Amino acid sequence: MPANLKDVAVRAGVSVRTVSNVVNTPEVVAAGTRHRVLSAIEELGYRPNVAARALRRGRSEVIGLVVPEIDSPYFAELAAHVVRAAEARGWTVHIEQTDGSGPRERQLLDGARGQGVDGVIFSPWSMTADEVSRRSAAPPVVMLGEQPGVGTVDHVAVDNRLAAAAATRHLLASGRRRIAAVGLQPHLRNETARQRLAGYRDALAEAGIPDDERLHVPVERLHHQDGAHAMRRLAELEVLPDALFCFTDQLALGALRACADLGLRVPDDVALVGFDDIEAGRYSVPSITTVAPDKERLAELALACLDERMRDHALPGRDVAVPYRLVVRESAPAPATPPAGAAR
Repeated sequence: MPANLKDVAVRAGVSVRTVSNVVNTPEVVAAGTRHRVLSAIEELGYRPNVAARALRRGRSEVIGLVVPEIDSPYFAELAAHVVRAAEARGWTVHIEQTDGSGPRERQLLDGARGQGVDGVIFSPWSMTADEVSRRSAAPPVVMLGEQPGVGTVDHVAVDNRLAAAAATRHLLASGRRRIAAVGLQPHLRNETARQRLAGYRDALAEAGIPDDERLHVPVERLHHQDGAHAMRRLAELEVLPDALFCFTDQLALGALRACADLGLRVPDDVALVGFDDIEAGRYSVPSITTVAPDKERLAELALACLDERMRDHALPGRDVAVPYRLVVRESAPAPATPPAGAAR
């Protein structure tokens, strides 16, 4: 016989009501309990009766996830977290890709109304938050990324400016003074890159280091080849940078390869810090120091916001902060701490 709510409750050692809360409103359940129930759900293969619940609620139990690039490691990892968290709610996720194209973003957002989805989690590169708000009367939309919530659109994101400043401060603390910023995208309305550049500049200003725009490197995309090309451009400067803050780990991995081709040692000659904490960066040689957003928490918060907004379409736009941490690895190790009493 298929597992039911009571079976899950017994396995997890909680009440049936708690299991129901985890399935329907997981944000109200303590993290430890939630994970215990989700583990029991997975072990028992429990699946909510989606058809019955959809009929009862008057909803399809299908949501849309719209991202720029499905094959991007960051968005692929994020999509996996969204699918898992949605499955725990009994929802199905319909995933679409925009390639960062403004017309494609608008087409998908407008078309969502006719696709039978209850709501959309949307990560735009070309549309602004204001434009999304004006076009999203139905279904409800939660934005991922860097643009503040306006109107009736929620915004769930890491504080990119603070995170970028933390990454740059780490390089400064290691004695680096000529730090390049790799990842500007002036051809897009991608506020993420602007916020990361602002955080980089904040850290330089705090340290009293002039912001040298020759060390700002724009990229066409955020792929390995773009990072490699950026590093080769920087190598042509009269004075080589001693560190790179790359706006994604893919850019950092591309720059790492270019350093090897150029005969530059990482981190001895050039230190590298990325952003996103993708799996490949943990296994590269050297491994990549990076800003690690809590992607699992991001997915959970986005779904919780979407659920609340589907219940009340008139909620004002909210900004929801996602935790992050700086993960120090080999490409930019922690600064050496001198022995007690030693000269600094």
